[in-house]
Amino acid sequence: MSLNDPKVKNAKPKEKQYKLSDSDGMYLLVTPEGGKYWRLKYRFGGKEKTLALGAYPDVSLADAREDKDDARKLLKAGVDPGEKLSKKARKAAIIAEAANSFEMIAREWFQKFSPTWAPGHAQTIISRLERDVFPCIGKQVLREITPPELLTVLRRVESRGALETAHRIKQICGQVFRYGIATGRGERDPSGDLKGALPQPETKHFAAITNPAEIGALLRAIDGYQGTFTVKCALRLAPLVFVRPGELRKAEWAEMDFAEAQWNIPGERMKMKEPHIVPLSIQAVEILRELYPLTGSGKYVFPSLRTAARPMSENTVNAAFRRMGFEKTEMSGHGLRAMARTLLDEVHGVRVDFIEHQLAHAVRDFNRQAYNRTKYLPQRREMMQLWADYLDGLKNGAAKVIPIRSAS
Repeated sequence: MSLNDPKVKNAKPKEKQYKLSDSDGMYLLVTPEGGKYWRLKYRFGGKEKTLALGAYPDVSLADAREDKDDARKLLKAGVDPGEKLSKKARKAAIIAEAANSFEMIAREWFQKFSPTWAPGHAQTIISRLERDVFPCIGKQVLREITPPELLTVLRRVESRGALETAHRIKQICGQVFRYGIATGRGERDPSGDLKGALPQPETKHFAAITNPAEIGALLRAIDGYQGTFTVKCALRLAPLVFVRPGELRKAEWAEMDFAEAQWNIPGERMKMKEPHIVPLSIQAVEILRELYPLTGSGKYVFPSLRTAARPMSENTVNAAFRRMGFEKTEMSGHGLRAMARTLLDEVHGVRVDFIEHQLAHAVRDFNRQAYNRTKYLPQRREMMQLWADYLDGLKNGAAKVIPIRSAS
């Protein structure tokens, strides 16, 4: 029996590829990955040959039959249709392959989702695809890429000593494959079959000081910092607010609400793209008021030394730590967050969800509700003042611990 459109459309992949015959040697080849390809079997010069007529649905049943008829006319004229494939079929096959290639779908996925990412993150993603993935499997039809082929890509990255990058690329490719499935151009995600195929990279933690006596020494070193006043204020404020380094250096005066004693960071500058409130302790407000006469007429709280039109460099705080004698294995700007999280939990007994909300982590409560910038705000205000007072005590050598475990 010849094929019809419903039969072609509803043909499902099986464990092995199979054929659905039409007529006059034409058939539909269905692959385990879900690909559907028109083929024509014929004989020429005493040899059996196969002619590719394109991929379904880009080439319909009617179009495939038309090309089959053209091929059989060439056979009757003594011409090998494989050497004279119609321009229409060739063009359709090229268009179908290009539209369903890994690179085409990956770029479409990137174009759709990258506007919501930080610019640096977006550049990292596309650079990894262009450097490590597209040259290897970019031109292949996405639904035909197998787990071993993807693993070959990842092992090439691993072989140059970039194991963590290989894992990141596996995650990126997985997102592309799942996008292809969602848009009807893929059947499965081969990255899921590669679990355990790559060694796990060593876990890296940001350098942080968590010993109270050493924290006191760090704070005294900051007070004695001999660099510019702006950088010194950034160093003094950083432990009190424990935001991400990028959020600190890009702080704007318009975000500071002295009346409410809080810093309102807009969502576009946060990692999770949600607006965030940082309660300001008495000590934090004092530092900002000291700095305001110097930089308050500009946009940024901590402007660049070269121009007030830009915030200070991303390396400024870490460079200051190095200048004060703290090696990169001892302390980092990001490590101030780990320092606060560890001591607020282990020393002060603050509820972990209070701390995680203040760190602006993607926490969800038992009702699966996502991060809310105002949640636990009274408790977080109390926690931030307790933390500032504790740091003062460490700096002066007379810290007291007053645990707070409010359930409200």
